[in-house]
Amino acid sequence: MTGNHKDKTITRRRALAVTGGTVAAGGLAVAGYQSAFADTETTADATATASATSTSSACMTLMTSVTEGPYYLDGALVRKDITEGKSGVPLTLRLTVVDATDGCTPVPGAAVEIWHCDAWGYYSGYTTANPGGSAPAESEDGSTANDATYLRGYQIANGNGVVKFETIFPGWYTPRTCHIHVKVHTGGEKEDGTYEGGKVNYTGQFFFDDDIAQEIFTLEPYSKHSGSYTTLDNDMVYDGGGASSGLLTLKAVKKADPSKGYKGFLTLGIDPDAESTGAGSGAGGAGGTPPSGAPTGEPPSDAPSESATASASASS
Repeated sequence: MTGNHKDKTITRRRALAVTGGTVAAGGLAVAGYQSAFADTETTADATATASATSTSSACMTLMTSVTEGPYYLDGALVRKDITEGKSGVPLTLRLTVVDATDGCTPVPGAAVEIWHCDAWGYYSGYTTANPGGSAPAESEDGSTANDATYLRGYQIANGNGVVKFETIFPGWYTPRTCHIHVKVHTGGEKEDGTYEGGKVNYTGQFFFDDDIAQEIFTLEPYSKHSGSYTTLDNDMVYDGGGASSGLLTLKAVKKADPSKGYKGFLTLGIDPDAESTGAGSGAGGAGGTPPSGAPTGEPPSDAPSESATASASASS
């Protein structure tokens, strides 16, 4: 299930990947702000999370931002469970945000935003984009509207800098490996269920061990999407740096049964005074085939037409 997608000419978006720059001003969100809408977690839980994402006494930091990718949408909801009924192997993410410029101290009130595809490679808001290979029509899973918000959401870090998400293990789409997109914001506030204002300090992606991913892709509903899966070594974004490049630490809920789900851990080191532009929102940046792209592999018989995908590209 491997595919060689490392060719840097595969899409112009690959050449537009950038790192985050820095700007003046800004600061941490006020202490205590997170208590109103962060997931409640004990100090012991937070300590265990931090331990799972550290090696010795040094935290693993993700200081270099990567592309936002072509499937970003503004206005994701502040919520812990982002599944919206999407089926797949359960995945609990426990992420710790720390200040990499100040001894990896927690960043209370930081807003962590994630988004990813469903088990067949579809993103909410971009359901006419063909995931490549042979996949069922997105409508077969009960989601037909491009204004859906499944598998997108924010959480606000508690006093230990920890957030928790309940989601599903992502599927894949051509030409990318299995991944989750992430942004870390500071200085904003919650308004009407969404997070507004502030600035983005980090834009990046989380990655998954190939052996675990490919085992999961043999299970329902993932197995209904067949084709050439891109491994980490051949991915256009992952650079082989392990946790410092976004590789999650994964723990099976039940070792003998991957269908029961996984817990994923990672520490995100940010500079609260920096701003990451996250190139790739619609117009540029690697991170996946854009809606107007032509995925490889044999499309399903009911795949969206070229006119539909072109229309989706224009709207993004």
